[in-house]
Amino acid sequence: MRQILFAGAIGLFLTLVGTPLLIKLLARKGYGQFIRDDGPRTHGSKKGTPTMGGISFILATLIAYALAKVFTGGEVTYSGVLVLFLMAGMGLVGFLDDYIKIVKQRSLGLRAKAKMAGQLIVGIAFAVLALQFKDARGNAPASEKLSFITDFGWAIGPVLFVVWALFMILAMSNGVNLTDGLDGLATGASVMVFGAYTFIGLWQFQESCANATTLTNPDACFEVRDPLDLAVVAAALMGSCFGFLWWNTSPAKIFMGDTGSLALGGALAGLAICSRTELLLALLGGLFVLITMSVVIQVGSFKLTGKRVFRMAPLQHHFELKGWSEVLVVVRFWIIQGMCVIVGLGLFYAGWAADK
Repeated sequence: MRQILFAGAIGLFLTLVGTPLLIKLLARKGYGQFIRDDGPRTHGSKKGTPTMGGISFILATLIAYALAKVFTGGEVTYSGVLVLFLMAGMGLVGFLDDYIKIVKQRSLGLRAKAKMAGQLIVGIAFAVLALQFKDARGNAPASEKLSFITDFGWAIGPVLFVVWALFMILAMSNGVNLTDGLDGLATGASVMVFGAYTFIGLWQFQESCANATTLTNPDACFEVRDPLDLAVVAAALMGSCFGFLWWNTSPAKIFMGDTGSLALGGALAGLAICSRTELLLALLGGLFVLITMSVVIQVGSFKLTGKRVFRMAPLQHHFELKGWSEVLVVVRFWIIQGMCVIVGLGLFYAGWAADK
């Protein structure tokens, strides 16, 4: 428990104090946001706002995790390190994308094939390594079975698992990326999901099958390799994002950029895979799914019928064009995300209670 509190508090402190320093550095170098011409007209005022702010909470999370271990004497685990690797690796791909946008003033950044190649390399490395490093109970950081509250069904095999893991990583990374269109929207939504995974990791640790002899009902335990350390990682991310939100909320002093959005999506997917709650992530991160689906529907409708369903996609821009203020859209979307987290945690607890 001390590890979780230390990680969250240190992450919060580092981004509260460190983000203004990053803002000054990026502003001095002229690393400002490039605004696309086809976006909402009200976004023109955002041009030049420092971007690549994801550097702030990525570094804060890594430092918070390390210091939490030093201060508490906690054990570094393969599961925790792998999730941090996935976050940092996806963040690096996003950083290259942001850097090219700024230096070459090209709104699309990395070429699509290069960006996809980077994501695939990081994702495949994570998926392959996640099936290694089994503990004394035979648990690797990830399982070849699909999962909702816990694993279910038959093992799909290592090849299909890698494909499934890649789908999750790419879906969540691009989902957070699409959501990151308004000040504080993706950051605030991510804080809620990381908070949920802090609770899930702590609960799984308390009800771990490794402690079956002390549980009232061993049949209702969780077979997860390093649940407590996953809670520590989630807490570090929650605290870091919460501190970053102070500077990212409207009017934003800094944007996370693809550096941040790809990193957050990777971290969410990694936490879901290693905590054996893969399908539950679709509900816990319901806002990201909703916004992604709005783009899929818009593109599909236009290609099939030549007509658009929304005034603009992603969904948040549709409501902006309907006259909603940016702050109103963000707060209402946060409420939707909060409800998704409440329902997701309710199902998580209900699934455990039903077995108990």
